[in-house]
Amino acid sequence: MRLNFDEINKIIDKFNQSSVRELDINDGEFHLHLSKNENSPETPVQPIQPVRSSEPAVKAEDSSKNSAAGSNQIVAPMVGTVYLQPEPGAKPYVEPGKMVHAGDVVCVIEAMKMLTEVKSNVTGQVKNILVENEDLVEYDQPLFEIEEK
Repeated sequence: MRLNFDEINKIIDKFNQSSVRELDINDGEFHLHLSKNENSPETPVQPIQPVRSSEPAVKAEDSSKNSAAGSNQIVAPMVGTVYLQPEPGAKPYVEPGKMVHAGDVVCVIEAMKMLTEVKSNVTGQVKNILVENEDLVEYDQPLFEIEEK
């Protein structure tokens, strides 16, 4: 099902005019959830104050770090569950000793029912896999060590 912007607006208008309290539409990659919480009191939103840190900021788009000369670490770009293979019982994306090229998928991370591919940004040999399949990983946690070739 492909809905354009006007169709989505019509659905929202009809929902607002109806007595239906919740509407959930799922179709493949498309998900629309509408909810009426008429009885809940409004909670005032407090402004978030910036936190000062002595550590430098890390660029989110950089998914590898140098750990030693000629060696790189591929790190988790987000918090979630790491999957080292495309589906249960399938061969892993990568194995120690295997070559990877820049742009190759090395694993996927699931967060909030969304799968995000983690790609190598260097060409080299997989030295170590630092996590187990289905581990919960933190943002910026090292996942793989790659010896650059």
